[in-house]
Amino acid sequence: MIRPARQGDDARPPGPTERAASAVGMGAPAAAVDLTALVADREKWVAGHEKDYASWAVLGAAYLEQARRTAEPAWYPKAEKALKRSLEIRPAEKGNFDAMTGMGTLANARGDFGTGKKWGELVRAQAPNRWTAYPVLVDAYTGLGDYKAAERSMERLLDLRPGLAAFIRASQVYRDRGWREDATMAMEHAGGAAKAPAEKAYVLFRLGELSWERGDAAEALRQYEGALRADPAQSQALGGRARALAGLGRGGEAVRDYRMALGRAQVPRLALELGELLDALGRHEEAKAPYEMLRTAAARGAADGVNEAVVLGLFEADHGDPAAAVRRLTQEWSRHKSMEVADALAWALHRTGDDTAALEYAKKSTDRGMRSAEFAFHRAMIERGLGDEAGARRHLQEALRTNPRFSPARVPQAKQALAAIGQPAAGGPENMQPAKPWVAPELPKAAKPKPSPKPGPAGS
Repeated sequence: MIRPARQGDDARPPGPTERAASAVGMGAPAAAVDLTALVADREKWVAGHEKDYASWAVLGAAYLEQARRTAEPAWYPKAEKALKRSLEIRPAEKGNFDAMTGMGTLANARGDFGTGKKWGELVRAQAPNRWTAYPVLVDAYTGLGDYKAAERSMERLLDLRPGLAAFIRASQVYRDRGWREDATMAMEHAGGAAKAPAEKAYVLFRLGELSWERGDAAEALRQYEGALRADPAQSQALGGRARALAGLGRGGEAVRDYRMALGRAQVPRLALELGELLDALGRHEEAKAPYEMLRTAAARGAADGVNEAVVLGLFEADHGDPAAAVRRLTQEWSRHKSMEVADALAWALHRTGDDTAALEYAKKSTDRGMRSAEFAFHRAMIERGLGDEAGARRHLQEALRTNPRFSPARVPQAKQALAAIGQPAAGGPENMQPAKPWVAPELPKAAKPKPSPKPGPAGS
């Protein structure tokens, strides 16, 4: 039996605007062409319907997704203006949850995790079962270094809405715990939940990142290329492919891909990677251009409220003023106590010669369990500076075992340092070797037991 058609029935597939609106509403990546259509549609609509708070919130979310895709910080002020306009029409106390969630996502994207936490907790307080609050909270707690709270929020998100956003956050939490297999499995579940090509491309990119971090450059390259086939405009995957190619010794192709990725989106971290690759290839004059791009992009982002303290700190520590890096990262640590900030601050302190203070922060970045070759390398060099050869040897071996291609600049340094330290002497420490042959001690002989007296006759 076939039901008669009713008013409102529409068998046509969703158009670009509907696809993008659905994606940003679910916190999922959207295709570039769909996003452009959504932005144009909502801008036109709110121009004639200024009191439509829901459309203002959608427009703000679309601007945020544009910022993520393009790494262009100028989208952030536009997103903030649209979301605040939505909150002016319908304030937070009246339950404008979409705009509140958007404000939390915006704060996290800018690196202001304290503000992101406040918005996420405000939504959770008013509507504990509203799942969209929990991706904001997972990201905010992770940025603040409160990993237990991030894990609790992730578990709640999985209970409320198991799907693309939840599985991506689960993978992130498991990675931070050092649970590689669980992180990969959660991301594969995200791939199963992905529908649109842009969503599948993002999942493949993240799978490539996980493969790269565990040292499988060939598998990472395969995942990055899959992401680019699904979404050729995915600049993050292009940067990842460049990283994998550099690890595989294909430096010329890596430089090409890095330049293509930076031509699409000027991401400061990619600029730093390209500069260090060129330095490792002996092309020092060419390396100056990406380093200058890094400074320019970070300054432009700072003008729009974007926090790039970690990347700038690492850059200054290795290629600029380490003391300035320590000042910058100390201020960042006062706000965000994440493993990434601890590692960067440890390295900056090491570069200034303060290895004693550096070791305390290096322990904060490595003792929680996340397997990072970069973190292990930094701690090893700090321990070597303190004369702890055993600790340095252990962490250098860990870095090279975790990812033997983690950096074209630092892998040779790690191998040279390990060769200089050498292996421990055979036979173990001296105090574990007995000076004389072991002789059984003379133990005192046990005394013979006295015989117990015999009982007398009855009645005596």
